[in-house]
Amino acid sequence: MISKVYSAIPYGYEGRIVEVEGDMNKGLPAFNIVGMANKTITEARERVRSALVNSDFSFPDKKVTINLAPADLLKEGSFLDLSIALSIMVLSRQLLESDVKNRFFVGELSLNGELRPVRGIINIVEAARSAGLTEVFLPEQNLAQASLISGVSLIGVKNLRELFLHLKGEQRISPKDPASFVVENKETGSSAPILDHIRGQSVAKRALSVAIAGHHNILISGPPGAGKTLLARAAANLLPPLSPPETTAITKIHSLTGLSDSVITSRPFRSPHHTASAVSIIGGGAKATPGEISLAHLGVLFLDEIPEFPRTVLEALRQPLEDRTISISRANSKTTYPADFMLIATMNPCPCGYLGDPTHLCTCSETQIQNYQKKLSGPLFDRIDMYIEVDRVENKDLRQKVSTTSSEHDVVKKKITDAIARQRSRFSKSDVYNSSLTSHQVSSLLRLTSRAETFLANASEKLNLSARSYFKIIKVAQTIADLDASPEIDVAHLSEALTYRKRQRLD
Repeated sequence: MISKVYSAIPYGYEGRIVEVEGDMNKGLPAFNIVGMANKTITEARERVRSALVNSDFSFPDKKVTINLAPADLLKEGSFLDLSIALSIMVLSRQLLESDVKNRFFVGELSLNGELRPVRGIINIVEAARSAGLTEVFLPEQNLAQASLISGVSLIGVKNLRELFLHLKGEQRISPKDPASFVVENKETGSSAPILDHIRGQSVAKRALSVAIAGHHNILISGPPGAGKTLLARAAANLLPPLSPPETTAITKIHSLTGLSDSVITSRPFRSPHHTASAVSIIGGGAKATPGEISLAHLGVLFLDEIPEFPRTVLEALRQPLEDRTISISRANSKTTYPADFMLIATMNPCPCGYLGDPTHLCTCSETQIQNYQKKLSGPLFDRIDMYIEVDRVENKDLRQKVSTTSSEHDVVKKKITDAIARQRSRFSKSDVYNSSLTSHQVSSLLRLTSRAETFLANASEKLNLSARSYFKIIKVAQTIADLDASPEIDVAHLSEALTYRKRQRLD
C-alpha cells in the first residue's frame, strides 16, 4: 500500500510542493526517509515516532519507507513533520486515504504531538494555492502571516490529536476568517525622533523629505555632532504606510528568515553595523538566505559612517541599487530576492571629521582626505541620487524650544503623503516611485517646461553629467515638483535637484 500526503518547503523566494509518499512492507521494523533529505529531516524520524506514540496513536512495527518527491530537490527543515506523520497513519490504517486526499499539511511536531510554527509560511501557502490545494492545515501560530494569501481555506491546528478528530469528522476545526487577522497599521519607527526634535538643519530636512517622497538614495556628510544620524533615524517616522501587497512582500521576507511570526505592519528600517559581513548584508551563505538589503525591501537601509564598511560590501551594493533585486547563485540553484530599498548613508568629510568646520582644525593631510573620500567609488556614488553637506548647529541654538502650536514634522509628512499620492496617480501603481523609473519612462512620463529643457541641456554640458546622473536629476526634480504640487518640472525644481549632487571640497 502506498500513501500520499501533500506538503511544501520554502525554496528561495518561492515555495516548492513536496509529495510525501509512504510504503510499508513486512520485515524487520525500520523507519527510513529517502529523497535528498538533510539531517534536519532525517531527525524527523524520532520526532514523528514520539509524537504519534505520545498522542495515543500506534507506530507500525514493520518496515516503513517515506519518499520525499521530487527526489532531486534538496529538502531541509522541519516543514514536513506533520505530513510524514499523517502518511504513516494512513499506512497503518488509522486514517483513510480519503481523509488526506487533496488536502495540504505543513508543520513541525514536538515530541508530545503539538504543532510548532515554521518559517517561510507565505511561500509555502502560495505553493499550495498554485498547485490547486486550497484546504491548508498549518500551526496556529502561522495563521496570521498565512492569512495574507487569498484564495485558500486556512485551518489552524494545535496538535496531532485535534487534527485527527477533525479529519475523522468527530470534532471539526473551523477555518479562520482572514479578516480576523487584520492588524491595525501602526506608525513606523514610533521610538525614532521626529523633525521637531532636530534643531536647525532646514536644508537637510528639506533634502530628507525629497528623498523619502521619491524613494531616492541619499548621502549625508558632515562633522561629528552635526546630527547626521539623528536626521537619518527621523526618516523612520516619515515613511508612508504600507499597501496590502507591500505588507505581504515584507512579511514574506521576514518570515523566510524566521525573524517574525506576525504580520509586519510598518516599513523596515535596517541599520547594520559596519563590521557586518558581505553575506549578512547582501545575502547568501550555505542556504542562500536573504540579507539586510532584502530585509530592508520597501523600507530603508541605513549605513552609518559608510566609508567604514569594507570596500567589497560597498561595491556589492552597486547591482541591487540599480536592479532592486539580488541574485544569489549556488552550485545547484539560483535564487533572486527583492531588494527595493531606499539607501540613507552618512559619512564624515575626512578621517578626523572636521574638514571645513570653522570651529575645529582638520588634522588630516590632503592624501588622507582623498583616500578616505575614495572609499566610495565613482560607480557607487553615481547610484546615489542625492548628496548633502550639513554643518554643526551652534550650541546657543540647541536649547531652542519646540513649538507647541504647530508641528514641522506633521507638515512635512503631509507633503510627502501628497507627493506619493501624485506619483501613484501618475504611474497607476502603489509601488512605483520617481526613483524607480527607467530612462525610457522618464522621457515618456515626465514633463519639463521649455525653459527647464534649455536649462537642463546647458547644465548637463557644463557639469559633464553622466547619463545616469542626467536622469537622476530629472527624477529628483520631479519629486520636488510633486512636493510643490506642480504639474511640470520647472527651472526651480531642476536647480534644487542640481544642488543635491556631490561638491568636492578639499580645504
